[in-house]
Amino acid sequence: MTTSPPRSQQATGGLPPLLPGPRRLLKHPRLMHYNRLAALVLLANAVFAWACWPLATPTLGHAALANLALAVVVRQQYVINFLFRLATSAPTHWPLRVRWTLGKVYHFGGLHVGGALAGTAWFLALTITTPSGPPMTVGWALIALLALVIATALPPFRSRHHDHFEKIHRFGGWAALALFWTHTLLSSPGPWEVGVLTVVTFSVALPWLRLRKVDVRLERPSSHVVLARFDHGETPFAGSSTAISRSPLKEWHSFANVPAPGEPGFRLTISRAGDWTGSFIDDLPAKVWVKGITTAGVANIEVLFTKVVYVATGSGIGPCLPHLLAAQVPSRLVWATRDPRATYGDALVDEILAVQPHALIWDTSRHGKPDMVRLAHDAYRDFGAEAVICISNKKLTWQVVHGLERRGIPAYGAIWDS
Repeated sequence: MTTSPPRSQQATGGLPPLLPGPRRLLKHPRLMHYNRLAALVLLANAVFAWACWPLATPTLGHAALANLALAVVVRQQYVINFLFRLATSAPTHWPLRVRWTLGKVYHFGGLHVGGALAGTAWFLALTITTPSGPPMTVGWALIALLALVIATALPPFRSRHHDHFEKIHRFGGWAALALFWTHTLLSSPGPWEVGVLTVVTFSVALPWLRLRKVDVRLERPSSHVVLARFDHGETPFAGSSTAISRSPLKEWHSFANVPAPGEPGFRLTISRAGDWTGSFIDDLPAKVWVKGITTAGVANIEVLFTKVVYVATGSGIGPCLPHLLAAQVPSRLVWATRDPRATYGDALVDEILAVQPHALIWDTSRHGKPDMVRLAHDAYRDFGAEAVICISNKKLTWQVVHGLERRGIPAYGAIWDS
């Protein structure tokens, strides 16, 4: 372990040159795979509309239903886990460029966005062509509701008013599904429409059918962090996440599961990062609600590579820790945090060092904030890794991911909708 800047903060080598213009352009944030997938869905719908125009009323309804079903089902936990399993099944002898792209599987939210936008557009076209009557009235109500859900899901509103976004998305989504059922039943549906709506409804309901209140044991090594321990019959796979809540109809927060090899149960690392986490750390509740199915997270893509570097800041160590403990893939840790032992406790730091004796742990309270792109590249080069996985806040994550990818180094980190 290194707890001080290597060789007095001096770089051990320059960063590699930037990729040529066209290749570097593809690494721009606006062209990330999330946006590419959304654009692909919209393009496919545009091609379909152009090739089949004019469209009959039933076709408009089918197109709206298919796209809205895509938007809902692709966010279902079992589907997400399947997508990760499919993408990470590629062997490490495949070309790096192919595995690099497969590692972007966590951008699947682009399919959700593309499906929601296309489905709303199709339903608007359907409603415009619907004769006056109950179906038209329900149709316009549904259009207004979908417009509200989409508008409040846009990044400017979502980032500033996340709690309101979450409530509108949840209750607005449930209401939209009820209105879609109403509109469909008023329009003499066939078995296809009823079947698809049934699948969508089950997909929405399934996580809530797994809702339960469970005991939690909390250890507070500092006023900044709590280590939450669960043992209610679930031992999730390394790299998955669990959503917990104190008020299940209000807000949910997902944290990375940290199972210990050979032990039942799991831990969550919860750091002070807002009102909810702050009150959780201060109150130390004895029970919390858990919902849904443990879901694969970004770092599960590690198995696509022969060696990886994990870059974390602060509580970002939580999502990295289960992979470090499992040691399924050779890895090297770079962790920048404030006074790690005082903040997270000796036991957790010692546990990390037991599996990562060569980790670089940078104490920001002693040495200030480091150049994380440089540290990540140095570890990548010295360890002979194939990829870098960064777990940090949005700004720094993208600095590392973009800073490396535009230099030809595969890099991954959670996006705002992952």
